Amino acid sequence: MKHVLKNERGMALALAIVALVVVGALVAGALFSGTQEQRVAENVRRMQASFGVAEEGAFDIIRGWGVDGTKQRYAALYPYPAKGPAAWDTVRYGMKTAASRTGSYSGSVMKLNDEMFVVDISAQDTMSLTGRIRGGGASQRVGVLTRIRPLQVNTNAALTSGGHNVVVGNASIDGNDHSPWTSCGPLDSAKAGIRYQVGDTVSASGHPSIAGSPPTLRDPNLKDSAFSVYGDVTYTEMVQSATINLDAQNFSNSIGPALTNGACNYGVSTNWGSPTDPTGPCGGYFPIIHIAGTGSTINGQEGQGILLVDGSLSIQGGFQFFGIVIIKGSLKTAGGGSNPAHFWGSVMVQDTIAFSDTTNNISGAANLLYSKCAIIKALNKTGVGTQFRSRGWTQLY
Repeated sequence: MKHVLKNERGMALALAIVALVVVGALVAGALFSGTQEQRVAENVRRMQASFGVAEEGAFDIIRGWGVDGTKQRYAALYPYPAKGPAAWDTVRYGMKTAASRTGSYSGSVMKLNDEMFVVDISAQDTMSLTGRIRGGGASQRVGVLTRIRPLQVNTNAALTSGGHNVVVGNASIDGNDHSPWTSCGPLDSAKAGIRYQVGDTVSASGHPSIAGSPPTLRDPNLKDSAFSVYGDVTYTEMVQSATINLDAQNFSNSIGPALTNGACNYGVSTNWGSPTDPTGPCGGYFPIIHIAGTGSTINGQEGQGILLVDGSLSIQGGFQFFGIVIIKGSLKTAGGGSNPAHFWGSVMVQDTIAFSDTTNNISGAANLLYSKCAIIKALNKTGVGTQFRSRGWTQLY
C-alpha cells in the first residue's frame, strides 16, 4: 500500500521562490526590452540627426559654389585621378558647425571631369560629438553628385552682331571650329562666320577672310534679347556674379596671369588666366570679367573666361581672349601681330543705340575664330554646381 505524505509544510516557500523568480524574470525582461527600445530609438534619432547634418553640409557647399574664390578653386582642379598629389583633384573641408547648430560636418569636393563633381560629407550630431552617447554616438556619410550648370548662351557664330560690320585689311572671321588646346575633343560642325540682324550690313575691303557655314548669315530670328538674356539668366545677373569688376580704361599690356610664390593670385584684377599655358598655375582660372563704362582699350597679353563689356571695346596689338565675349557697344580691332587670333570662342556685339557708334570695325591682321572647346571650357569653368535632378545622392560608409 502506497503512503501519501499529507504534511505539506514548506511548499508555500518553494512556490513563493518560484513565483519570485518568474516575476523577477518578467520584470527584468520588461526592463531590458524597454531599455533596448529606448536605446534603439535614441540611436535612430542620433542617426537621423547626423544624416540631417551631413545633408545640410552637402547643400551648404553646393549653395556656396559661386562665392568668390570658391568656384575658381573647383575650376582649377584636375579630373580624378590627377597625376600628382590628391589636392590636385580634391578640395577638402575641415570640421564645421552646421548652421542649424545640430552638429558638425567635414568632407571634400572631388572633380570627376569638367562637368561633374562629387561632394563627400561626413557628419555627427552634437550629442555624439561631445562623447555623451554610450558606444561613441552616431555618424553619417553621404555623397552628392553635382554637375555644372552652364549659361545658355547662343553661340552659333564666330561673331554675332546687332549692328553694321566693316571688315578690312587682312582680318579674318572664321566660323569653322578651331582647337586652341591639345586637350580639346573632336571638332564641331562649322558655324556662321558673321551672324547679324535684318537691317544691318557686312562690308569688306582689302583682303579680309570671312569663312563659315555660311560665311555671313542674316538671321531674322536674331533679336536684341539674344544679347541680354541667356536661358533663365540676364546680362544684369551675370554682371552681379562677375569675378572681376573693372572700370573702362586703357589697359595697355597689363592683362595677364599673376603668380604669388608660384601660385595663381586670384586677387589681381588684371589676372584673367593663362590660356597659352593651360597646365600652369592660372591655366584653370576662367573668371567672369565685367568692364563698366565705355571706351576700353586693350593692347597685349591674354585672358580667358567670359568677358562682359557695358560699352565699346577696342582691341589692338597681340591681345588674345579665349571663351565668350559679350559687348553691349561696338567692337574695334587692329593689329594682331604674330598671334593667330584676337578671340578664340565666340563674340557677341549688340551695338546698342545707346552709343553713338554702332559699327564694328575689324581691321589689321585681327582674327576671330570660332572654338567650341574654348566656349565649353569657359561655360563649365564659370558655371555653378547643382545637384542631379534624380539619383543625385547616395549613402556612403
